[in-house]
Amino acid sequence: MNAFAVGGTVRATFTLAGELAKRHDVEIVSAYRLRTADPALPVPDGVRLRTLTDLRAGTVESLPPLRRRLYEQPSRLFSSNDIRYRNFSLLTDVALLRFLAGVRDGILIGTRPGLNLIVAHLASDSVVRVGQDHLNLKSYHPALRANMRAAYRRLDLLSTLTERDAAAYREMLGDRPPVECFPNPAPDVGGRRASGEEKVVIAAGRLTRQKAFDRLIDAWAHVAPRHPDWQLRIFGEGSKRGALQRRIERHGIADSAHLMGFTDRLHDELARASLYVMTSRAEGFPMVLLEAMGVGLPVVSVDCYTGPSDIVTDGVDGRIVPEEDGPALVEAMSELMGDDAKRKAFGAKALDAAARYDLATITARWEQRLTQLDAFRHGRRTIARPCSASRARRRCGGSRDDRRRAAGMERAGRRPPRPVDPLRA
Repeated sequence: MNAFAVGGTVRATFTLAGELAKRHDVEIVSAYRLRTADPALPVPDGVRLRTLTDLRAGTVESLPPLRRRLYEQPSRLFSSNDIRYRNFSLLTDVALLRFLAGVRDGILIGTRPGLNLIVAHLASDSVVRVGQDHLNLKSYHPALRANMRAAYRRLDLLSTLTERDAAAYREMLGDRPPVECFPNPAPDVGGRRASGEEKVVIAAGRLTRQKAFDRLIDAWAHVAPRHPDWQLRIFGEGSKRGALQRRIERHGIADSAHLMGFTDRLHDELARASLYVMTSRAEGFPMVLLEAMGVGLPVVSVDCYTGPSDIVTDGVDGRIVPEEDGPALVEAMSELMGDDAKRKAFGAKALDAAARYDLATITARWEQRLTQLDAFRHGRRTIARPCSASRARRRCGGSRDDRRRAAGMERAGRRPPRPVDPLRA
């Protein structure tokens, strides 16, 4: 959607793209860009970044009259049931249509439901169409799930971040498209390691309701008096910054709880902490947990629907607490802050856990599956082109009767049968 922002989806996309670009031609396409001139995260070597619509304030103000009118009209392509609908317009629609018209081969991957639906509906059949879910099925509005149920069958593959979510999608969609779990790879933290000695608790993410830093601040108000020599540092920017700062001041903890703003050196900050805490209301597969564990930080996390319990093993490399249990969150944080030996032991196990999500291993899985899909796409073309010497068959991919039969099915609202993917059988 917006490759110039910072977040788990952008980070995971850049990481996978950079690894695939070592052997393939890879382009990241950003539907639009907002506010910033440069991407918040470095574009990987060998990867092109294309922006379809520039929505920065100065650019929008100088739009020609026709494009300005398009910008002011709501999108007709992007699903109004996707929470990012208001960021799209007829102007982004035009850019997306032009882009899709130029994509005639290769593999096209969408990264959120609104974009996946556009890929499913509008991308050419000659393109391998892949949808990714970077959150989870349960988190979406029922109307959006209905859109997905109707359109996702046109995709060639749908990926989820957890097996639990893959099972939920299979229940909703049946056997088309194939649904497979591809967890995000652990980012390279450059060999950084936390000593476990610093009296610092760290958290990071967008300052939005989803990330629920209000829960963390409320918990810290009870933890801080027990551990007056510890500091809480929250990194990130977002719409809730003012409200969170007021919450800190209302609790009287401004001397130990700090909103640090955005940093492009998060791995360095993680290495200067001793405990990572996540209190999100919803996650898919939180990359920041892998980053924290990759530097040897134990984790305390609330048990939101998917993500934390897929990564953290309670009592081994961190603590998982019920989502709405504030006292349990306070006790889990206080337990690890007050026990140096346990905290360091959990941190050592966290390193082992992060190693399970090795970048090379997960990229190899993606590469193998995408290669299979691409090969099947070419085979699908071959199957659709009978070997008769008939000129009509060579040009149109079937006999006149075949074409009439397919046209009749389309008029009746039925899709002509497609060859069966042997990988699905």
